[in-house]
Amino acid sequence: MKDTHKHKGLRNQLANIINAKGITDENVLVALRKIPRHLFMDSSFEAHAYQDKPFPIAAEQTISQPYTVAFQTQVLKIKKGDKVLEIGTGSGYQTAVLLEMKAEVYSIERQKELFKKTSLFLPKLGYRPKKLIFGDGYKGLPKTAPFDKIIVTAGAPYVPKPLLSQLKVGGMLLIPVGEDTQVMTLFIRKSPKEFEKHELGDFKFVPMLEEKN
Repeated sequence: MKDTHKHKGLRNQLANIINAKGITDENVLVALRKIPRHLFMDSSFEAHAYQDKPFPIAAEQTISQPYTVAFQTQVLKIKKGDKVLEIGTGSGYQTAVLLEMKAEVYSIERQKELFKKTSLFLPKLGYRPKKLIFGDGYKGLPKTAPFDKIIVTAGAPYVPKPLLSQLKVGGMLLIPVGEDTQVMTLFIRKSPKEFEKHELGDFKFVPMLEEKN
């Protein structure tokens, strides 16, 4: 697993492009400059690693577009010590960004193949989430709740109620909602019963899979 000066240069260029697209959170940009995204992809596709676009990975999933990762992270205002639930570990790239920002990360992956691969891979790079779980993201993680922030990295046809219920008061859930195109939707928990909702534009995500009984 090599990370060269050339890779670092390409990462700097990528961070500059994303900054120009409106990502101003310095901690997010620092994370993008630091994380070797090419190592999260099959080595034969390394040339695509520092382009601002999504790319297919195992189990018919994708590694999200860097801008999308940066956008979601910036919207959630991730701070050191935030307890974050990530729905959809995928390649682990978003997980790494959250960990670079010193969050305490709990992440759930629905695809067994990806779960196994990423669980082994992240620690090799020195990224250690609090927990990586193979399970159903729609159910969240009630035993570990409440969370400061919940980030969903797949398109959900509806907003799962368990996720809303697992937010602290003052906490934020960011979820792409919709079938073909998703609307990035932010929920802020104002009180035990009250949520404020913001719609933040259209995005494209792979579908969020539900456990079939």
